[in-house]
Amino acid sequence: MKELNWNGEKMPDFSFTEEQELFRKTLRDFCEKKLAPKAKEIDEKREIPNDIIKGMANLGLLAMTVSPDYGGAGAGFTMAAIAAEELARADNSVATAVLFLVESAWGYIFDRYGTKKAKEEILPKVTSGKAFLGIGSTEPDAGSDIAALKMTAKKERNVYILNGEKAYISGIKEVQRYGGGYVTVTKTAPELGHKGMTLFYVPFDTQGISPTAILDNMGRMGISTGGFHAQNARIPEHYVIGEVNRGFYHAMEGFNCARVLVAAACVGAAQRALELGIDYIKQRKAFGRPIGKFEGIQFQLADDYAKLECARLLIYKSAWMLDEFQTKGRFTHHDLNKAIASAKLYAGTTAFDIYKDVMLWHGAIGYTKDYPLERGLRGVMSYIVGAEGAQNIMRLILARELLGDEFIPYK
Repeated sequence: MKELNWNGEKMPDFSFTEEQELFRKTLRDFCEKKLAPKAKEIDEKREIPNDIIKGMANLGLLAMTVSPDYGGAGAGFTMAAIAAEELARADNSVATAVLFLVESAWGYIFDRYGTKKAKEEILPKVTSGKAFLGIGSTEPDAGSDIAALKMTAKKERNVYILNGEKAYISGIKEVQRYGGGYVTVTKTAPELGHKGMTLFYVPFDTQGISPTAILDNMGRMGISTGGFHAQNARIPEHYVIGEVNRGFYHAMEGFNCARVLVAAACVGAAQRALELGIDYIKQRKAFGRPIGKFEGIQFQLADDYAKLECARLLIYKSAWMLDEFQTKGRFTHHDLNKAIASAKLYAGTTAFDIYKDVMLWHGAIGYTKDYPLERGLRGVMSYIVGAEGAQNIMRLILARELLGDEFIPYK
């Protein structure tokens, strides 16, 4: 964010840089020509086509926050948020945005904390679209309470032996289709609780790793959800990501990165809904005039637009703060947690409410699968239910930061 002088005072400049504007324009052109026409197909056929993956790789979108040393764009999270917004605007099921944001957030963590050997082996495949990179944190009995996970990793000489199960994670079909693996959260010192957790890169073709059933989600059908078992899976020591027993803190950093991009995807999907709604209420007539002339709809439109702009400002403020924190050391973890939790909390419910309103404006056609509104409603709902942190977890984070740990009932 730049500063401008106005009447002798320093004023913030909320405009994007020329580079960011050019990037958005280039990406929107790709999205309008290539991605948007296939959005319905992605939802119905339950996969993102290879040509879309290749196109994203050619634009430098896949794990774009990864260093150019490994084929990434070295992008900051403001640029990544622009990408998440544009991808979700074009594919409002948010499936393509999920693929993008998972790899960008956790690719960043892998790049920041992984060993040179592991990064050289894995990240160029991810950035070129030849491998999938996901996050394996959730378990059947541990979701929002990540410290309660049970997967263990015990060291034997120069390998770690993994045992346990992950569930409700994205990309199980994709990792089998393209190859790759997961940034996986484990316990290496269970007796230490959250202070005994470690991150690993777990290749999916490791002996002892087996997929569990693919879940039939209600939305974002273009990317799969499922899980995997680890039974005495041997993971080489160089696949440790970050410090042993510091995995909880590395994971929290990754979740903050991902939450910014989740929120941006919500805004992109909601933007598409509002655009469809505005076009419709200008043309659809009832009682002899366009329904956009009725104050009941005008007032909803005004409220929805204002809420969407509030969400967008929260998101890009959070992305900017994250970039400043990572590059210049500005702000504290407390500052970041408050900003990012606010953005994630507000963006999901705002997007859902906008879809609900626009569907009501459309009446019967809005309830059909011939029109893209129901696809967007199903997609953004996943970001409210969970996806990098449920809404009530965002509220708990905000309460903790505002009141202090002693006011959190589970401490």
